[in-house]
Amino acid sequence: MKRSHLFAIGALLILAFAGFTFANFKQSLTPYVSYDQARSVERTVQVAGGLVKGSSSYDKDSQSLVFTLQDKDSGDTMRVRYHGVKPGNFEDAISIVAIGQYTSDNEEFAANKLLVKCPSKYQGVEETKSYT
Repeated sequence: MKRSHLFAIGALLILAFAGFTFANFKQSLTPYVSYDQARSVERTVQVAGGLVKGSSSYDKDSQSLVFTLQDKDSGDTMRVRYHGVKPGNFEDAISIVAIGQYTSDNEEFAANKLLVKCPSKYQGVEETKSYT
């Protein structure tokens, strides 16, 4: 075979591999979306918000956590159901990211993963410096 044919075949294989990799990578992304968008798409997405105080209930036997998230910008709310161990300091969270899909039959977001951001223990602590 000529070198030019080998080069063309190699370039074609590299392009095919790159296309395959990009297509698989794109499918594995879980974008942040608004609550309205989460209600309308049928794929795994991420929604973020603050916990509505007093809205959470946890059943230890079934390990089911149900709570309401509120979007800080729009004020829109969404009911979320998570099956698993309740994250530590959940009630003190300053923001929560729920990863999953909206289920229209239950009208709630079925989260398979939660990311909970709690206030830092160093928040509000002022450092004093002494110059001697």
